[in-house]
Amino acid sequence: MDIKLFVNVTSRAWAMPILSSLHSGVAGRQAPLLAATGASRTAFTQSMDHLIELGLLERNPGYGHSLRPEFQLTKLGRTVAAIAGKIHDISNEEDWPLLRRSWTLPVLTSLHKPSYFMDIKRHLPTVTDRALSQSLKSIEARNWVCRSVDGAARPPRSIYSAVNTGGLISQVIAPEVIFS
Repeated sequence: MDIKLFVNVTSRAWAMPILSSLHSGVAGRQAPLLAATGASRTAFTQSMDHLIELGLLERNPGYGHSLRPEFQLTKLGRTVAAIAGKIHDISNEEDWPLLRRSWTLPVLTSLHKPSYFMDIKRHLPTVTDRALSQSLKSIEARNWVCRSVDGAARPPRSIYSAVNTGGLISQVIAPEVIFS
């Protein structure tokens, strides 16, 4: 999977929980998915539309009523849903508010090896300095990222490493994502 697609998928808060739920066998209809994810109807609908637009979900032909359609994963959707399932298996319920933020998963993906701020930014060309900085701070506050200072560099620079649950998530995602 391309990093651009991964960034795009994670731009909707409920996309990964929906994919994870479908991967774990939750029926592809609105009611079971809403119950499994805990999303509001509006946010859920926006995330579903987003996943269809990205080609990860499609209506299941011949199933469901026009007002209560059933959805299924596409081939690409199954790949991304498997990653979402692995993330769900590693994390716990308190982790999902942070994991639903737009840049958390892409930043953790780019930390598959210790990196400087500009190296992370290079992997995520659409992230702004501010968004990256805020994301790193919130992930660091959760103890998923360790920030240390490289005193050998002039001027000294911060180097970030994924640790604890963040390290596990990074190890699961990074091999699946192609950085371009």
